[in-house]
Amino acid sequence: MSPTTIAYLQIHFCVLLWGFTAILGKLITLPALQLTWWRMLLVCLALALVPRVWRDVASLPARLIGIYIAIGTLVALHWLTFYAAIKLSNASVGATMMALAPVFLSIIEPRVARRAFDRRELFLAIAAVPGMALVVGSVPASMIAGVLLGALSALFVAIFASLNKRHVSAASPLAITAIEMGAGVAILTVLAPILSPTQPFVLPEFQDALWLSVLAFACTLLPFTLSLVALKHLSAFSTQLAINLEPVYTILIALVLFAEHQDLNVSFYLGVALLIGAVMVQPRLKPRDT
Repeated sequence: MSPTTIAYLQIHFCVLLWGFTAILGKLITLPALQLTWWRMLLVCLALALVPRVWRDVASLPARLIGIYIAIGTLVALHWLTFYAAIKLSNASVGATMMALAPVFLSIIEPRVARRAFDRRELFLAIAAVPGMALVVGSVPASMIAGVLLGALSALFVAIFASLNKRHVSAASPLAITAIEMGAGVAILTVLAPILSPTQPFVLPEFQDALWLSVLAFACTLLPFTLSLVALKHLSAFSTQLAINLEPVYTILIALVLFAEHQDLNVSFYLGVALLIGAVMVQPRLKPRDT
């Protein structure tokens, strides 16, 4: 198989794992900020036990470390708003809003990656808008705040995915992951007393700690690192379109575990179907990827 084909398989495996992140976000009772803080901290602690990570980080120039710190801050803000969206709506809505990321990416990535603007990407991004309109129009008014935070989270995805694509080849995936997760922990530690003054840090109970471990290692460390490897052979736009399949896994699991179909109507699922259609069409219009 070609490197691009292998990269596509890696990304879709990552998407399958990421499909559980919204579910775990619903199962974990911690607020969004504390949930995100623990998720990134556990990954950092795991990577701190790997000597090679320390060596790789130490060999990087200060400028590059600064870039990864900035990207890690965006990752933290993405996860923070993502889990806040889930808490304010549900797992299905929170995951579906991530399909807005290609709309932002079609505009942002060409500038960040310094490549030519591709009209096909913008067309596919625009094609996703009707589906998104159906999704937004079908949710109850009580979930609108979650929808808006989900859209903001998608914007953060578009920015940090574009930056990661540009700088992914400059360091090892584990070193990049360690720096970005560490930066996320740092920024959330600063924000915690501001955003949650009464209870900035919470020690999770046993069940939450168990789910957090699954979230950190099986749904964060493994797919985050593997996605960086795949990103060397794919554009951020194509990667994000594949990630649009995440809501499919999330919705199916949520239907079984949380009976979320009771809160959503046919228009919501029709909108999701239109969004997934853009994922299926994209490889046919753009078979080669760099």
